[in-house]
Amino acid sequence: MRAINLLGGIIAALVCCATAAEAQKSGGVLRMYHRDNPPSASIHEEATNSTVIPFMPLFNNLVLFDQSKPQNTLKDIVPDLAKSWSWSADNKDLTFKLQEGVKWHDGRPFTAKDVVCTFDMLTGKADDQHKLRRNPRQSWYGNVEGATAKGDDEVTLHLKRPQPSILVLLASGFSPIYPCHVTTAQMRTKPVGTGPFKFVEFKQNEGIKIARNPDYWKKGKPYLDGIEFTIVPNRATAMLSFMSGKFDITFPWEVTMPLLKDIKGQMPNVACQVTSMNNSTNLIVNRDAPPFDNPDLRRALVLAMDRKAFIDILNQGDALQGGTMQPVTDGVWGLPTEMYQQVAGYGSDVAKNREQAREIMKKLGYGPDKRLPLKIATRGISLYKDPAVILASQLKEIWIDADVDIIETSQWFPRVARKNYSVGLNTTGNGVDDPDQNYYENFACKSERNYTGYCNPEIEKLFDVQSAETDLEKRKQVVWEIDKKLLEDGARPIIMWNRAAICMQPYVKGYVAQVNSVYNGFRFEDVWLDK
Repeated sequence: MRAINLLGGIIAALVCCATAAEAQKSGGVLRMYHRDNPPSASIHEEATNSTVIPFMPLFNNLVLFDQSKPQNTLKDIVPDLAKSWSWSADNKDLTFKLQEGVKWHDGRPFTAKDVVCTFDMLTGKADDQHKLRRNPRQSWYGNVEGATAKGDDEVTLHLKRPQPSILVLLASGFSPIYPCHVTTAQMRTKPVGTGPFKFVEFKQNEGIKIARNPDYWKKGKPYLDGIEFTIVPNRATAMLSFMSGKFDITFPWEVTMPLLKDIKGQMPNVACQVTSMNNSTNLIVNRDAPPFDNPDLRRALVLAMDRKAFIDILNQGDALQGGTMQPVTDGVWGLPTEMYQQVAGYGSDVAKNREQAREIMKKLGYGPDKRLPLKIATRGISLYKDPAVILASQLKEIWIDADVDIIETSQWFPRVARKNYSVGLNTTGNGVDDPDQNYYENFACKSERNYTGYCNPEIEKLFDVQSAETDLEKRKQVVWEIDKKLLEDGARPIIMWNRAAICMQPYVKGYVAQVNSVYNGFRFEDVWLDK
């Protein structure tokens, strides 16, 4: 598998270099379908790439993952609004020298004050006009004491303790810099950025339009005149429209393995990129309300699942089993196979696991003549709905009769945050491939994104241990210890790690899909149309 990945990397590099060697053409509007209505346009307040993909092109970060590289790593971080950065001797202060002459889309100058305001928002210190309605990334920046400006062109982040991965968090598409002079209320509907594209319109159930920023501070970019996102909730309709030429590019990772086979059969020249996405299908279980406040019943759920069946049905075998960090075929931190197989319910003996699950159900008073009714809550897009149907089928094996309760995207995250569900079929896309993001965001006791309410203070202490560790191999040992314990505790039971494709018409150039994120590769300033 490593050899395949290496070859894939070499091919990607050659493709990238070949594309760079071509003469980019300016002009044209990129047409992409969008799978659903984004909850809002405010990236800092949302937790979905339904928002990031259309609105990341409006912004810049302090630093960014190299958009031409398929894998996000610390060594692939490049300057953006920050032209350079340096650490203090104690590794607790990170100072950025900022680009000069950058303007917001409304003509106001960008300064270090905007960076300070952004981190006041993210750390919960902003005034009422700039307070975030939701703050899904607050857990990312829990180690940030604050930010201070020195003039207009220098800003320093002050950390409570050393944290080597802070640059990784800053490079995510989830970490744009917001303007100090614009309220968060406006950012939800008419966002203002410094990026290569400017906001034009956002119409619910219709689409989103953004246009080239003629005053973009990176001279000569972007190449496109604009991007139009048309909302097409039905995947089959969207794919037919793409194949007929109505769209230039599919919504990222909406092309499943079965669909990919059909598209390639009908469009031999189509350009498709398959990646792992750093996105897991998992269960969220409301452990604070009956009946799943009973840990034995939660354990029965884990034992009931046939993970290979999910992979075979949904992805024709092309997906991965793994723990809470993305498996190492495309990721960096994944749990070794031998440790994964040791966890009860995650081994390959499905028949034995289910027999154990039925024994638990018998002790709880259930059986063929007394079945447990259940609603499986899930989001109204195929990535969620399709595995929810399979889960309902599998739970019948342990006398649970489940119906799928489909919830519209704009209501999904608020409902889950309120714990208005019993069991949810969820997907978790990690903003970056790093334990500091995944563990603090999804499993820390007080995190807004810890939907299940899982809380283990002893494990949480290890979050800080791995975060401060500078030796990569030592850090991995702690990360794996945490990963195994989270699986054993049923914190957020993992079903599978998804793989899917993004497809483009052959004239779309300059886009590189990233293998370990669904959130970080959508600046679009290097994309152009060869027609």
